Amino acid sequence: MEIRIQAINFDASEQLEAFIQKKVTKLQKFFDEILSAEVNLKVIKPESAKNKKAGIRLNIKHGECFAEKESDTFEESIDECIQALEKQLAKTKEKIRTK
Repeated sequence: MEIRIQAINFDASEQLEAFIQKKVTKLQKFFDEILSAEVNLKVIKPESAKNKKAGIRLNIKHGECFAEKESDTFEESIDECIQALEKQLAKTKEKIRTK
């Protein structure tokens, strides 16, 4: 699976990129047919709380899944996105199984 990470208006650290790679790769346990993943990271209004936005779009064999969350840290945002995507992938897998 190809994972593209795009940091908007800042440079993502290698540590953050490694964290994202690890988390997104784990999604393959839930659904085998993930083709690629696009991760967008953005800082919103630097002085406010919950200003780190992360969005993850998964291109899968039968369409796509998307989750976007805002938190105090990118790691929190990524974790929340991963949880949402796990649910979406489970639903997609169930739909495919019932067809």
